[in-house]
Amino acid sequence: MIKYDPISAEILKNEELRQLNEMELIASENYTSIDVQTALGSILTNKYSEGYPGKRYYAGQEFTDQAENLAIERAKRLFNCKFANVQPLSGAPANFATLLALLKPGQKIMGMSLSHGGHLTHGSEPSFTSTVWKSVQYGVDPETGLINYDDLKKIAEKEKPDLILAGFSAHSRSLDWKKFKEIADSIGAYTMADIAHIAGFVATGQLENPLDHGFDVVTTTTHKTLRGPRGGLILTNHEDLSKKINFAVFPGFQGGPHMNNVLAKAIAFNEALQPEFKTYTKQVIKNAQTLANELKNLGVEIITDGTDNHIVLFNCLSSFNIGGKQAQLALEQAGLSTNKNTIPNETRSPFDPSGIRLGTAAMTTRGFKEAEFKKVAELIDQVLKNPENPDVLDNIKNEVKAICKLHPLPH
Repeated sequence: MIKYDPISAEILKNEELRQLNEMELIASENYTSIDVQTALGSILTNKYSEGYPGKRYYAGQEFTDQAENLAIERAKRLFNCKFANVQPLSGAPANFATLLALLKPGQKIMGMSLSHGGHLTHGSEPSFTSTVWKSVQYGVDPETGLINYDDLKKIAEKEKPDLILAGFSAHSRSLDWKKFKEIADSIGAYTMADIAHIAGFVATGQLENPLDHGFDVVTTTTHKTLRGPRGGLILTNHEDLSKKINFAVFPGFQGGPHMNNVLAKAIAFNEALQPEFKTYTKQVIKNAQTLANELKNLGVEIITDGTDNHIVLFNCLSSFNIGGKQAQLALEQAGLSTNKNTIPNETRSPFDPSGIRLGTAAMTTRGFKEAEFKKVAELIDQVLKNPENPDVLDNIKNEVKAICKLHPLPH
């Protein structure tokens, strides 16, 4: 509770009410446990801890070392790997530090195109990664929305990248880690997997672990499906790369880690090691498939015709004759938080694209199951058929609030 700053207290209170009364359908968001939030708001935020356990630059590190070692050991156990760096402040710094560790400036990376579902840090032109390193992009088949691995191999053989980056920000199907590895090996490239969106599924065995297929490095965020604090994580099984990664994170790219966040990661990793978390991740996928199927039954064009994870991407332009910007705004006015998103073969601006991206991780945390997500599909359909009707939007917002009241926030 904020005691002496009423303006800030009011902001915090209003955000809590917003989260309580709205359906969080943004694929990159989730709700943390009260234990994670307690660590984030703890006295550890006072401590500066440049360096690594046993090799700090400041005194008074007995308990910060314990916190970081705990997070490292739990991360290694969770992802069945030999090395983990838990210091990255988020996913983008984790990706950048990994590229710094593996490549020299001017070398070439090959990642998924942003407009086809990749991430900015995968070599997209607006990202600094495309300034430091040369970049070539691969995409998905315009008809199926899936990666054509024969085409990917042709691009790799022609461009000869030094590193192939497999991962996505808006793709609803599983990646074939084995094929990525085979293609990279055939040209002598490093393999890097960004599993930020699917880390929870990888940790619980719902989806395959790239490290099991010989990937050199895996990066991830610790929120999204992993349901921890906002932060990053780097994993590998190669001792020679682990030293380079540590150096790239600190002193190469970051200063002191946020130790309150590191302890919060340790708590989240422990939560993810419990049997209940596996049950949760299974339900997240079931819910996403239910949502996709129900929208499809309502005539909505689903990209890739379904999902293997928590992401459902649909074409609102073809389905409702409105752009993503207007669709996102109408849904928000009705109490449904989503995000506008580009789709394969995008013809519009990324500021007003053709698609909407949905995710099921957050509302599954609040107890939603298949029945609730069938209702979510109906509500989305009603909103986007009446995007400028304030009476319809207000009625749906009240219905959303009533449903949310039955499924309180975790804390």
